[in-house]
Amino acid sequence: MEENKPSLPKLVKAFRALRDKRSQLKKDFEAEDKRLTAKQDKIKEVLLTHCRENDINSVRTDEGTFTRTKKVNYWTNDWEKLYEFILEHQIPDILQRRISQTNLKEWLEDENNKGLLPKGLQADAEYTITIQKPRGK
Repeated sequence: MEENKPSLPKLVKAFRALRDKRSQLKKDFEAEDKRLTAKQDKIKEVLLTHCRENDINSVRTDEGTFTRTKKVNYWTNDWEKLYEFILEHQIPDILQRRISQTNLKEWLEDENNKGLLPKGLQADAEYTITIQKPRGK
């Protein structure tokens, strides 16, 4: 006798229902999180103004301490000049070490590059399932 397995259509229906529920939960969470973040941002602005006006970086209160810190982000609008600078000063570690997955995949799949692999390149692949609702429903 065959095991009592749910039918494939039932599994797909259950998967879609779970995905829809998760999607709604995420949407609700993101809306509430956005509202709360906006409130926090208003408070942060008042605290930053206090620090700036009083030329201080830290304040201790009965409810806790707040500290003003400076965060700097760097970018370039001239990659060629940056590469030259990096080579000239031998500072390759100022760049993040990560591979553009899309660009490398396209390069490897190009007919002109068949069989070419950078030394040390590692790859990890896994199969996934994508479920779509039937058309017209």
